[in-house]
Amino acid sequence: MMQHRSAAYCRVLLLLCAMCVTAEAHAQPVRNVWEARDLVEVITLDSTIHLDIRYATAKNFMGRQMYPTARAFLQRPAGEALVRAHKSLRRAGYGLLVFDGYRPWRVTKQFWDETPPALRKFVASPVKGSKHNRGCAVDLSLYDLKSGREVEMPTPFDEFSPRAAGSYQGGTPQQRRMRSLLRTAMLAEGFTAEPSEWWHFDYRDWRRYPVLDVPFDSLPAVPR
Repeated sequence: MMQHRSAAYCRVLLLLCAMCVTAEAHAQPVRNVWEARDLVEVITLDSTIHLDIRYATAKNFMGRQMYPTARAFLQRPAGEALVRAHKSLRRAGYGLLVFDGYRPWRVTKQFWDETPPALRKFVASPVKGSKHNRGCAVDLSLYDLKSGREVEMPTPFDEFSPRAAGSYQGGTPQQRRMRSLLRTAMLAEGFTAEPSEWWHFDYRDWRRYPVLDVPFDSLPAVPR
C-alpha cells in the first residue's frame, strides 16, 4: 500500500511540475515600460553606427512595414558591447550597419503566425519569446567608411535559404571575408552567432532579461 501511495505521490508531483513548465512557457510578456528602463537607443551610444531598420519599411520578408519608426534599441550592456565592436572595425575601414535590435513580442507573434511552417526555423516561436524581445539580439552588416555604402555579403538580409548560414562556402571570396570580419568583431565582444543567419548575433547575458512587449512609441525619444 505504501508503494502505491508513493507512486501516486510521484505522479502528482510530475503533473504539477509539467503544469508549471507549461504555464511559464506560455507566460505573457512584460508590457510595463518600467521593465524596459535599461533599453538604450543605439545611436545615442555612437552616432556613427548606421541604421537601416528594414521592419520600418516594406523591404523585409513580410513585405510590409512592421515598426512605426526606424529605431534600434538594445539592453545597455549589449549596446555598449556593440559600440566596442564598431570601434574595432573602424581600424579596418568599416562600420556597423544595424537592421534590427529590440523587437516587441507582438511583432514576433505576427512573424510566426504568417510564416509557412516549412520556414519557421528562421523565426522565433512566440511561446518562449525571442532574444530580440529581450533587447539582446541584433541583426546587422557592415558599411564602408569611405563610401558609406553597405558591403556585399553572401546573401541579402533576411534571405531564408541555406546560403544565409554562417558556414556557407558559396559567394565570392570578398563576401566571405566581410562575413568573417563581422563575425570576428562581434564574437570578440561577447556576442554569439546564429548559425543559420550570418547577420544575427545574440548577447551572452540574454537570459537575465525578460521578454518585452513595449511599443517603440512608449520608449524614450532621442534628445534633440
